Amino acid sequence: MNATANRVRLGILGASGYTGAELLRLLARHPGTSIDALTAEKNAGGTVGDLFPHLAGLDLPKLVKIADTDWDRLDAVFCCLPHATTQEVISKLPPRLKVVDLSADFRLSDTATYAKWYGHEHKAPELQKEAVYGVTELSREAVKASRLCANPGCYPTGAQLPLVPLVEGGLIDADDIVIDAKSGVSGAGREAKQGSLYGEVAEGIHAYGIASHRHAPEIEQGLSRAAGRPIIVNFTPHLMPMNRGILSSIYVKLANGATADTLRETLAKRFAGEPFVRVLPKDRAPATRHVRGSNLCLIGVFADRVPGRAILISAIDNLVKGASGQALQNFNLMHGFPETTALEQQPMFP
Repeated sequence: MNATANRVRLGILGASGYTGAELLRLLARHPGTSIDALTAEKNAGGTVGDLFPHLAGLDLPKLVKIADTDWDRLDAVFCCLPHATTQEVISKLPPRLKVVDLSADFRLSDTATYAKWYGHEHKAPELQKEAVYGVTELSREAVKASRLCANPGCYPTGAQLPLVPLVEGGLIDADDIVIDAKSGVSGAGREAKQGSLYGEVAEGIHAYGIASHRHAPEIEQGLSRAAGRPIIVNFTPHLMPMNRGILSSIYVKLANGATADTLRETLAKRFAGEPFVRVLPKDRAPATRHVRGSNLCLIGVFADRVPGRAILISAIDNLVKGASGQALQNFNLMHGFPETTALEQQPMFP
């Protein structure tokens, strides 16, 4: 369809979670879409306003179950369902629908790797061959031509944007990368979990998924493609007592005579003109409060005190650039809208 002349009729599957709510917040400003279906299995029959009072003023359809969705009324869907359920749902959708999937179900191109890390066989291996992994700035043309876009995870977005150009350029030792990342609690989703309780999170910080987090193979997949050979990274995530944001401190070994200045200049050149990726001046470090509510990724580069090493710092909002914002960015590409449509808002500060 001609997206500039007609509204794209959208469905959001799993509209009762944080990423679904964030999509609705962003789409409220999108001039080329109409939201014609919202699903929420446990809350079917209710309204978005019942679940999210901040969205109560929007003119939205009632929540329904996936089985009761009228697919003939839709042109595209955002899939915000839990991991391990999405493959079966998407495989049953009409093939004419364009899909942006925010779960992890289509991010790993190798189905054996998926089975190893997610504990069950891939349920749609033929569909996996069609999926395009969409860190927008790194795979723009492939996303434009895709029908099924696998939206990246939050940690992999914050890690790959600064690392991929440097690995591609041979400026760092791809076998010596340490990623120390810290996330807000919303990254765990809206379901009640012991680890997300106030008493478990407030007034402290803790590492989790140590040497076993499922975003590790996703990061390694992107870096391996950049390097042209298998790459393994040291990745440890931490949970912070905040709602939003991911700060990644990435420690690298310089290669081929590169310096920290070389890395900064390379990244600045690679992302020059990008609307959402900004490389900061020398000695400037990004913080999560600098990107809150926005689709930005800010990157700082520092020389380490250890000779021959450098430190990369990236900051994103895990619910926007790390999830719903990047999903909308990819959707815009897939449907011929300006990439920045409904994503122009500046960060909320302080």
